[in-house]
Amino acid sequence: MRLLGIDVGTGGTRAVILSETGKVLASATHEHAPFASPQAGWAEQDPHDWWRAATGAIREVLQRAGITGAEISCIGLAGQMHGAVLLDENNQVLRPALIWCDQRTQAQCDWLTQTIGAQRMIELTCNPALTNFTLTKLLWVRQHEPEIWKRFRRVLLPKDYVRFRLTGEHAIDMADASGTLMLDVAHRRWSEAIMSAASLPMTCLPRLFESPEVCARISGEAAAATGLAAGTPVVAGAGDQAAGAVGMGIVRPGSVSATIGTSGVVFAATDHPAMDAQGRVHTFCHAIPERWHVMGVTQAAGLSLRWFRDLLAGPGPGLSYDELTGWAKTVPPGSGGVLWAPYLMGERTPHLDPKARGALVGLTASHTRGHVVRSILEGVAFSLMDTLSLFEAMAVPVASIRLGGGGARSELWRQIQADVYNHEVEIVEAEEGAAYGAALLAGVGAKHWSSVEQACSSTVHVAERVRPDGAAGRVLHQQYLLYRQLYLALKPVFAQMS
Repeated sequence: MRLLGIDVGTGGTRAVILSETGKVLASATHEHAPFASPQAGWAEQDPHDWWRAATGAIREVLQRAGITGAEISCIGLAGQMHGAVLLDENNQVLRPALIWCDQRTQAQCDWLTQTIGAQRMIELTCNPALTNFTLTKLLWVRQHEPEIWKRFRRVLLPKDYVRFRLTGEHAIDMADASGTLMLDVAHRRWSEAIMSAASLPMTCLPRLFESPEVCARISGEAAAATGLAAGTPVVAGAGDQAAGAVGMGIVRPGSVSATIGTSGVVFAATDHPAMDAQGRVHTFCHAIPERWHVMGVTQAAGLSLRWFRDLLAGPGPGLSYDELTGWAKTVPPGSGGVLWAPYLMGERTPHLDPKARGALVGLTASHTRGHVVRSILEGVAFSLMDTLSLFEAMAVPVASIRLGGGGARSELWRQIQADVYNHEVEIVEAEEGAAYGAALLAGVGAKHWSSVEQACSSTVHVAERVRPDGAAGRVLHQQYLLYRQLYLALKPVFAQMS
């Protein structure tokens, strides 16, 4: 038995093939074109480019594994959340997709909050109206692009557009649907009350499935484009955060992950829809039936380090992340007093402020690039610590913390996170991200495992544990207290700048 997981990310589409024991047999990634930002705070991608990358990654991973598409038993999909792919009556893409980090929809958020009520919004969807969520993007298009809106018939999220191209089916899972602001998260169904208040037809929404459910099969046209076999079953899969959590074994209450990719996410599994009254963390369905999760999001986590790397490199040869962290290793904890607020794309947790901006504070003439790099690593960890602080206030249990993404591959960043969180952190053996979790969900759909929990216990194992350093932790705790004052001090400035 061979399982295929596909993750339609922001920077590229990744495909992995697993054996029946969960071993990664091959992987391949095809990059996407950089997302367009026609105006400050806007972020758009061409869905056709996702399909190009997906077909390339699938063909390459099959070749690398040395197998044919007929040997794939089942396929799972994961992908960037919150995007809006608008289709017409012929399933043609109407405009570039507004993706997760797009911040243009504050006016639509304000309208929803005023129309429905802030508390009622949280009661109906477990979340407040935020600029990232899919519903607000639809309302923006309706208001600002009426000619396109006249032709609008269906909305899909990024991975679900790729699923449509693979199978011809309009489908979505509970976890990804949770980030649309159109799902009744507590009852795991589309919210007719929200759709009615927003004057949107229920017919524009795809069919809902639990993540391990088979919802479609590979079409003949897609088989020709990818090398997969027509009729291969496809499970619903999950948004990248829930799928990534499955891939790291974050499936039971008490298990928490801290993942640093382009964005940063702290994710906790729960056995009920736990909510923050102010909506500072998201409450979503998990990729496991009858389970939920809470998560806090840092918009520009790994993006902060990439931004600084590209800023330093200029038009010449690129710098490696190893070079950057090498400079940072020469600097002691606390970065010589330099603080980084990672608000390059506004911020979600805990500020819910699309007007927030990145800030580098505390520089003197004696500081080096190593101080700046280390302050970025620490600032991102401080931002994720904000979510852990909220979990404590919400009585969400934190028994273990597993690290994922680029932040888990850097020895220095692993130690910084352990020190900032003041908690031992774990690294799993096969940290393949959301694509790995999607493949495990496919294995459950194929009945190879009886449940997602069994799939994870059979395949996900801890490879390393990093303990916090007490002396470093004390320094970083003092830095964190200063960090928490930064946003409050700069908020009036951010508002005027915007």
